[in-house]
Amino acid sequence: MVPALRLASVLLAVVCAGCTAPLGSGIPATTLSSADAYTLANRITWGATPSTVERLRAMGINAYLAAQLHPGNVGDLPADIQAQIDGMTSLQRPLVELVRDMDQRRKDAEAKANDDEKKMAQQAYQTEMNLLARDAATRHLLRALYSPYQVQEEMTWFWLNHFNVHQGKSNLRAMVGNYEETAIRPYALGKFRDLLGAVVQHPAMLRYLDNEQNAVGHINENFARELMELHTLGVDAGYTQQDVQELARVLTGVGINLGSANPGQRKELQSHYVRRGLFEFNPARHDFGAKHLLGQPILSRGLGELDEALDRLARSPSTARFVSKKLATYWLTDEPPKRLLQAMAQTFERSDGDIASTLAVLFMSPEFSISEQQKFKDPVRFVVSAVRLAYDEKPVLNVGPMLNWINRMGEPLYGRATPDGYALQSSAWSSPGQLTTRFEVAKAIGSGNAGLFRSAGPQPQERPAFPQLANALYYQSIIKTLRPATRQALEQAASPQEWNTFLLSSPEMMSR
Repeated sequence: MVPALRLASVLLAVVCAGCTAPLGSGIPATTLSSADAYTLANRITWGATPSTVERLRAMGINAYLAAQLHPGNVGDLPADIQAQIDGMTSLQRPLVELVRDMDQRRKDAEAKANDDEKKMAQQAYQTEMNLLARDAATRHLLRALYSPYQVQEEMTWFWLNHFNVHQGKSNLRAMVGNYEETAIRPYALGKFRDLLGAVVQHPAMLRYLDNEQNAVGHINENFARELMELHTLGVDAGYTQQDVQELARVLTGVGINLGSANPGQRKELQSHYVRRGLFEFNPARHDFGAKHLLGQPILSRGLGELDEALDRLARSPSTARFVSKKLATYWLTDEPPKRLLQAMAQTFERSDGDIASTLAVLFMSPEFSISEQQKFKDPVRFVVSAVRLAYDEKPVLNVGPMLNWINRMGEPLYGRATPDGYALQSSAWSSPGQLTTRFEVAKAIGSGNAGLFRSAGPQPQERPAFPQLANALYYQSIIKTLRPATRQALEQAASPQEWNTFLLSSPEMMSR
């Protein structure tokens, strides 16, 4: 029996067992072979590793999936990886303090009268801003590589892409790290409504989609339009331009305040004013007129109107269908089966938008277990999965090469300029140029010349040997998934480094 079909029989047994035993009760570890564990690990993690396969076999599918969907301490990283993250002091500063400080540095640079001094100060400002974004991206990759809660990390990336902001706009490089950490990660497997609320009120999103410019008498529809089209209902949900305009009116006065003082308010508006960090609801800029959204009235009550509107959007059947399709497209295939999408959407609605419950329907479905590598890896997944397979739990010292590879292949973290996020379809990432770059990446990793273990510090680090990919995992699991042509190419490799390169660049390693 081929690995996918054998895995299907195991997962179907879990589904049947779930009729009498809840997810998390576990099934005997002996029912899962090393090959099946490898196949499943490639589906639900950033990439299979020897330690992940061992952990999955020891826990059993049911308990492993339960732990992934309901993680405990999301900061449970290896000590040396956590130390790297803790050393990024820029990420430890409160957002208000950081943004205000950088904004003042920008103003000081622009105010310099001497052109040379102005240029130097502006360059120093840009360097610091780039460092802030790089630290955030580095933290993201380190967690993807080493977190035991892989589904949590994948869903953090998924929602960052779904609720995309571009670091290149204004001062967003100072905000993206906090955006990921406070608006996305805590809610990545929770309730969609909570996630939506956190995103909508984060200054990174408000600035990216220009809502701080949205005021009564000067309506800006950017955020309202994307909130309906890209974030919740989907473009084909049947809402109208009037709905977009009404939602934009709801969003008037929702913005950002970088200053230390609150604006003055008329007496009758003072109780409506809200300030939380950089977020501000300024009632003097809000349209308090009567509104109708999606065929129902909105009660005029300041910021409370936004809560009512978000409730309506998050709990719409159209949102359940739209989000379910995006999840299935990301995790399974470009054209998810309608039966599966219906089951996921029904669970999304019944659970009040519970993301983990919706994913459980996907993960435990026959379609998920039977599919044979239908999903071509995007650049981030290819790079992360290759490094995970090559080095498993060995901590890299420098993810700079990974960031460069991802940039070269057109998918830099926080780098999508348009609000639609990066494409989830395979066709976006399978061009000949992409494949050429992937071979170069595979060669760098396979030969040990990638620079992943080259510290930026003054003391040179000992260069590690190239990875040993012809290991037990390969002979027990990976080899069974390879086509005859791939095996033949591996047999013709002239050196272990070349063998590694051929394996990492093989067609089988391009899909999950």
